[in-house]
Amino acid sequence: MKLRYRTLCLSDIHLGTRGCKAEYLTDFLRHVQCRKLYLVGDIIDMWSLRKGGWYWSDTHNEVVRRILAMAREGTEVIYIPGNHDDWLRGHLGTEFNGIRLAKHDIHTAADGRRYLVLHGDEFDTLIVSNRWLHHLGSLTYDTLLEINRWLNLARESLGYPYWSFAGFLKSRVKNAVRYITEFENALIHNARRQQLDGVICGHIHHPRLHHEASYLYANCGDWVENCTALAEDDEGAWSLIHWVEESAHLLRENSRGELPEQA
Repeated sequence: MKLRYRTLCLSDIHLGTRGCKAEYLTDFLRHVQCRKLYLVGDIIDMWSLRKGGWYWSDTHNEVVRRILAMAREGTEVIYIPGNHDDWLRGHLGTEFNGIRLAKHDIHTAADGRRYLVLHGDEFDTLIVSNRWLHHLGSLTYDTLLEINRWLNLARESLGYPYWSFAGFLKSRVKNAVRYITEFENALIHNARRQQLDGVICGHIHHPRLHHEASYLYANCGDWVENCTALAEDDEGAWSLIHWVEESAHLLRENSRGELPEQA
């Protein structure tokens, strides 16, 4: 038995980096089934290759294999490149192995509401106007992720669950909170201007499902810190899946024999 959804949205996987939680994502993909899958940017991290920090394991291969298998089995897969995989923006409008590349997409939900799906980096004023400053911030973030990785290895050895140190800092630092709020407001304003019902994005590694008046702001989060995905059901309702917690719940249910083991 799989968890079935109408639509799933994943972003900021960052395959090719040590920070990528490919083992969690492989487990997630093993448990789910959907009619449409959006890959909302920064799926493959080419910046890591350019910086000489490329890392690729068998679990990274398995993520790719499972996504390709979903496309072969009938899932509509739409890949919207982000800033870390911007090399794919030179191939927009093409399709490979059943995966369509697009700059953005308008998703019509089961209830008829229409949402703009995009990565979101074009609304990041720090990238647009101060590229060198963004790269400096990226280096700082990479350092936080490395601390996060070693901290969680220690937590795992002591029997504690995964915890995002970088995410904790972002939620506490005033400037980071203000930046996230401004990013959300810019995307909601853009959706209103296009007479859409909301926006689905990634980019800032901050999972969020928020209604502003009658508009939806939905951020997929990431698979570096948070291991999250957005899901739409057959009624058009959206939910934010936190897979670390959800998989632990499924494991408990399976151990009690309340759910069959996933294939």
